[in-house]
Amino acid sequence: MADYAFPDDLVAAQHELHQVRAELTALLAKLPWSLTPEAGFRDTKEDGYWHTRERSDSPGWSQEEQDQVDALRRRQLAFAEAVVTHDFWTTLSGPDRVAARSAIKHLPDDAATGRPAGT
Repeated sequence: MADYAFPDDLVAAQHELHQVRAELTALLAKLPWSLTPEAGFRDTKEDGYWHTRERSDSPGWSQEEQDQVDALRRRQLAFAEAVVTHDFWTTLSGPDRVAARSAIKHLPDDAATGRPAGT
């Protein structure tokens, strides 16, 4: 994979995008399975389903939880837009642009600074 001289603001936006996605994923994993209160269910092979699936009753999400998810989704969208529309991409074309877009997603984190290595 080629090395690219990504601008600092692009690297920072990509790193923040990774952080926000991780926060959102962690939050969603802790929340009830349904946004609204829903009764639980059990689907089994005997009932004609291809595998057994079971959910307990969901109390739904509180307004605070909904607000947290909404805020993280807005931040995720803002960072994704900043990365995708960055002027750096106009300096590349064809396969180089595709490779660079892939490369920036896989920059390793520098443990000391919390930023991708090399920045």
